[in-house]
Amino acid sequence: MTQLDVAGVSKEYPTPSEPLRILRDLSLSLSAGENVAVVGPSGSGKSTLLHILGTLDTATSGSVTLDGIDPFSLSDQELADYRNQNIGFIFQEHYLLPQLSVLENVLVPTLAKGNPTAEQIELAKELIERVGLADRQNHRPAEISGGERQRVAVARSLIMDPLLLLADEPTGSLDRNNASSVAELLIELQTTDQKMLVVVTHSSSISDLLQRQLLLDDGQLKSMNKVE
Repeated sequence: MTQLDVAGVSKEYPTPSEPLRILRDLSLSLSAGENVAVVGPSGSGKSTLLHILGTLDTATSGSVTLDGIDPFSLSDQELADYRNQNIGFIFQEHYLLPQLSVLENVLVPTLAKGNPTAEQIELAKELIERVGLADRQNHRPAEISGGERQRVAVARSLIMDPLLLLADEPTGSLDRNNASSVAELLIELQTTDQKMLVVVTHSSSISDLLQRQLLLDDGQLKSMNKVE
């Protein structure tokens, strides 16, 4: 069953001469457990697409539905709550809070509803163990490596049990070995937990790990997969 449905999405920005069109009648669908890599040159609109999928920006036209809901029909507060609950983000930089421990950083998304529950704390500990950092949960970000910090970011993206994971160059700041390790971990967790995953990346070695590879070209997504 399709859980993410993007239909006819276009995005334009006004300019003094004529509108600058970034996305053009773009469509995409994903079901639980599916993942896809989006590649393309700088300026092709990859981050713009990710922002629209993450409800951080609106499309000029077209529709986005997640689990049958149009998030853009919600009020601002409803949208913020919906995004926090249903969409997990992973960026090139980990954006961990330096004063917090690994465990506290993983729990940050839960704070929108007050203090984390005992169940959420246990889930955070479980996620930290799943990303291989059980012995690091009380460490601060400065006390762990770059690869480990990105693993914490992966755990944090899953703490609210979201439907959709969006990763914008999630391994871009890591060396090759750490990049592969983090990407493989992310895909393993996403597949096991039956999440949907969209990864924007410049790395062919990372994009090749995903089920589908799509090229964002001239504002549209084009399949890069070979026909069997």
